[in-house]
Amino acid sequence: MANPKVGLLLSGCGVMDGSEIHEAVLTLLELSRAGAEVVCIAPDVPQMHVVDHRTGNPTPETRSILAESARIARGAIRDIRTVRAADLDALILPGGYGAAKNLCTFATAGVDCTVLPEVELLLLEMHAARKPIGAICIAPALLARVFGKAGLAVRLTIGEDRETAAKIEQMGARHVTRKVSEALVDPEHRIVTTPAYMLAERIDEVAEGIRHLVREVLRLAG
Repeated sequence: MANPKVGLLLSGCGVMDGSEIHEAVLTLLELSRAGAEVVCIAPDVPQMHVVDHRTGNPTPETRSILAESARIARGAIRDIRTVRAADLDALILPGGYGAAKNLCTFATAGVDCTVLPEVELLLLEMHAARKPIGAICIAPALLARVFGKAGLAVRLTIGEDRETAAKIEQMGARHVTRKVSEALVDPEHRIVTTPAYMLAERIDEVAEGIRHLVREVLRLAG
């Protein structure tokens, strides 16, 4: 496939309350190197909260997920409500707590979490169209909720964290342990996942796993 169009679903800007910036930028880099056209997207709703990344403490501010995500996208961002599966060849979700706080409520509600309707809709459309989905770090938990609710036992990895893996399985997915440098491919459901900062101690470790993930997503898209 020439110049596949890949959606990058962002959840803000910053690991504690949005997208993990290293993971998002490394994904952009690998997609660019592969010649893919990237469509950065995000929901146009407020973040769950804003965290001061120096202290780790919440602040009284309010911020828009879309506006914060635009920082990573260098301004080229689309409201997820304007994007359909027909517009994309693949979709990738970086991690960061925003994936578990803003795109869904996994961080606060665990296995009883809910997913933003517009996010759930796009994921289900992509799956129905047999278009690949990649998820990084904690983002696979969001996939477990969406596809588990749909009765699909998708295979996912968040690395080795037993507590999170158990919750993923409670939501109907099948967790498979993987190293930080690896990506897990579920060929039946066309889903690719990698642990990234669920396991990584260095950015180069994250880069290796994301390199494998992007390669597999583009292979499935082609």
